[in-house]
Order: sequence, then structure tokens, then C-alpha cells
Amino acid sequence: MSRGQQEDRRAGALLQRRRLLAGAVLVPVLAGAGVAAACTGSTALSEPVKGKPAKPVPTAETDWQDVAKTLGRAGTLIRGEYHHTAFPRGDLHVVSQGVIVRPALALGSHVSFVRYSDGMTMAMGDLVVTECELQSLSDAVHAQGFTQTAIHKHLLAQNPDIWWTHIHGHGPDPVALARGVRTILDHTDTPPPARQSAPVPLELDTDGIDAALGAKGTSDGGVHSCIFVRRETITDGGRVLPSGLGATTSFTFQPLGDGRAALNGDFAMVAGEVQNVLKALRRGGIDLVELHNHGLTDEPRLFFTHFWAVDDAVKLARALRAAVDATNNAPATDGVA
Repeated sequence: MSRGQQEDRRAGALLQRRRLLAGAVLVPVLAGAGVAAACTGSTALSEPVKGKPAKPVPTAETDWQDVAKTLGRAGTLIRGEYHHTAFPRGDLHVVSQGVIVRPALALGSHVSFVRYSDGMTMAMGDLVVTECELQSLSDAVHAQGFTQTAIHKHLLAQNPDIWWTHIHGHGPDPVALARGVRTILDHTDTPPPARQSAPVPLELDTDGIDAALGAKGTSDGGVHSCIFVRRETITDGGRVLPSGLGATTSFTFQPLGDGRAALNGDFAMVAGEVQNVLKALRRGGIDLVELHNHGLTDEPRLFFTHFWAVDDAVKLARALRAAVDATNNAPATDGVA
């Protein structure tokens, strides 16, 4: 046998060995994913619903008692359609461009649950994680059978580095989904619920902000927020999203004194609105942070931009109003997402 033939034979044997090793590695990975999905009851990786989109089923607070117990904290039923639970990161001391960021401004994880006419429950959330927590939490998301639909930032030049990741899951058992969410959050230092304190009046012209935006905001957690929702129906994975869920434009103002505020928030936009919104924000002196998607299968396809500014609060609200007018967003009637 010639030297060239010997080298060809060795190369072929090496290639075959690599193929066998790849197969040996692949099988346990797929098997593990199947076990995780079975444990949580999640079918996040299944095919989207075919045919007519499934619609949310109206629920009552009592329908979510077991979910709240599993999550370890009370939630809020929004417009009788979805159960929303907040997980503020009060454990974090984050500074962005010299501003100490309150949890209500930009450090609030949250997860919502919706029951559907096809018997399934959807869980959709946005989680705040430190850079040290991100990889471990991502592994937990996958192990629990959820999909990870976005990884991004909401703040500029923050210390320590903070990330946000969106999660999405479906399953027949809402408690199993809640158990999966709780397991995922256990990979962070998210603190237990804090004792509610009496509201403190904000040193901020909230009436002026609301008038400039044409929306009635709410004050809580030391900040003032105004919420807008998409006017059109949004579906995700063949399921109709309740108004405001996964398609929210939100503006949050943290008072800094003398009428000034730190502004943080994000816009929900379709493709044709993106450039006009970005231009309007920049004309108003508002810094752009991110432009990305939050979901994978939403229809129409939504884009989101996160932004930041420090200036007179009413002046910032006027700049935001110009950007809102370039979109198909309307004020949330009850001021909540």
C-alpha cells in the first residue's frame, strides 16, 4: 500500500470516529431535554398552534392561588386575562451614568400566566440577572423546558453589569410552569417579597408628565410610570396575547430633584415604525440603548427599543409623546401593563 493510500485510510478512520463521538454526545443531550420537559409539563418547544389562534380564557384571582403559592408571592390579575407577578431585584445596587437605579425604574423581573381556550397555559416573562448569574440561569431556562427568546440590556454604562432575558413556556399545568419559573429564579439572588411601605409623594410633576403624554400614569416604588399598548391584535405561537402582554410601551420616571428625572423604558414597534421612533427619541435628547425583538414567533413582528435620559421630566415626556404619535400605541386604560 502506498503512503498516500495509508494517509487516506487514516483520515477516513478519524472522520468515522468523530461521527460516532458526535452521535454519542447528541443522544444524552436530547434525552435530557425530554426529561426536563416532562418534569415541568412545558411544551415550549412544540409546534405553534395551527388553524384559528387560541384565545385567552377569562379567569379570577382564585384561579391562580396555587400558582402564587408555588411562586412564593402574590400576583395581580390584569383585566381578568392574565396573572402578573413581579420579582423586584431589591438586592442589587446598580448605578447608571451616576444615577442610583431604583428597582422600580429598571430592575424588576416579572412573569405572567395566561390560560387559553385550547387547555394550555402560557408563561411569559422578563428576568433581571447579573452577568455572573446569566449563564447558570440560561442553563436552568433550558433545563426546565422554557425557551429563551431575548438577551439584552436596558441600561447604559451600568455597574455592576446587568442583563435582561425573556422566557416563554407553554404547558397544560400552570402550577408545573410556576414550579419551573421558581427553579429558574433560584439561580439568582432575587430576594423574597419585601414588606409593603406607605406610598411617599414624588417630587415630580406627575400631572405635567401625564398631560404631555396624554395618558394617566401611576406612581409606585418611588417612580412614576405611563403605559401604552398596541392597538392591533398580537399573536405569538398561534395564541392571541392579552392586550399589553408582550407588546407594551412603557415609560418610567425616577425623580432626581428640581423637576428632573431619570427616564428608562421601551417602545413596542412594528418594522415600519422603528426609524421614526428612533429619530424622535434622538431629537428629544434621549439616548438609545438597544433595538431588538422580545419574542420569536409574534405576529405582527414586534421590535423593541430601550432608552435612557436624564433631564426635566415634562420635557422628556413631550419628546416621548412625539415618538408615541409615530406608532399604533394607545394609553392603557387602567394604567397597567
